[in-house]
Amino acid sequence: MADPAPIWLADWSGDGIIARVESRTLERAILDTGLPTVDLRGKYDLDLPLIETNDKQVCKMAAEHLIERGFRHFAYCGFAGANYSQRRLTYFPPLVKQAGFNCHIYPPADAGEPATQQETELHGILYEQQIIAWIESLPKPIGIMACNDIRGQQVLNACRVLSVPVPEEVAVIGVDNDPTLCELSDPSMSSVEPDTHRIGYEAAALLFRMMQGHKPAQKKTFIDPKRIVTRQSTDVIAIEDPQVAKAARYIREHACEGINVEHVLAQVRVSRTTLDQRFFKALGRSPKAEIIRIQLNRIKQLLSETDFTLMAVAQMTGFKHTEYMCNVFEKRAGMTPGECRKRNRR
Repeated sequence: MADPAPIWLADWSGDGIIARVESRTLERAILDTGLPTVDLRGKYDLDLPLIETNDKQVCKMAAEHLIERGFRHFAYCGFAGANYSQRRLTYFPPLVKQAGFNCHIYPPADAGEPATQQETELHGILYEQQIIAWIESLPKPIGIMACNDIRGQQVLNACRVLSVPVPEEVAVIGVDNDPTLCELSDPSMSSVEPDTHRIGYEAAALLFRMMQGHKPAQKKTFIDPKRIVTRQSTDVIAIEDPQVAKAARYIREHACEGINVEHVLAQVRVSRTTLDQRFFKALGRSPKAEIIRIQLNRIKQLLSETDFTLMAVAQMTGFKHTEYMCNVFEKRAGMTPGECRKRNRR
């Protein structure tokens, strides 16, 4: 059962409310106050403005992350009765299908009426044997998106029971980037990180306007996730061609050291034409494009997580000249490094 609404809410003399409405009881108690309110949960179709993570973009980032690693088999593992899980289920398989692949879906036990998020997640633990049997039945290697980090950890636990190598046979990505869950998982788990700071900022700004008597311009606002934090659970390239796998692994490990395609050729000892053809067949892009892709991802990470100067960022990502790095970044990312840093610091 959901926790009751706090007793003090009925006589509270506040001016506005920001809430994660987890139950109908809490909904009624909030609506009875008559105060301006912003919902951050989206569990029910309330007559309240909602600010929440953009689940379509979450799934797009997760799908691209797994596809970039060369996986050709995909799966989604969610919770029954959880609306966020159901929303992500509606987005992830179609995105995988658009890329030309099929997606296996975990058939969770019927949870009945939607419960609180905590109850739903605890309910999932009771069916661990079903997850084990499901993972055992999947084609491999496979990339799995879990609806959140707790489900991802349960998938990793099942893989450990089965002695299935992670990430070589099963790669797992969660959602929320909970540091405790992700770092303590075995192996550590990659995850999509929501932009929680921006969600909070936008909710506070909206509530302030509502308290001044303004009506919300729109009922629902969806905030794009911030980034993917890559850890051991997806730190792999699933490529059947051994020469391409070796080349891709070398690029992943050395792209930010200023290497070029000639350095890669020295590792695999095949002709440039052969490598280009086989690399494109396996990953859909050239070795040069892969080098730049990894450099750009590292630049984005440094811009969002540090205050390093652009000169320092260029040096740390293998560019001899700052101006060239900025030109490449703007051409590929559609924004300047400064705009990228500003966007990720909101």
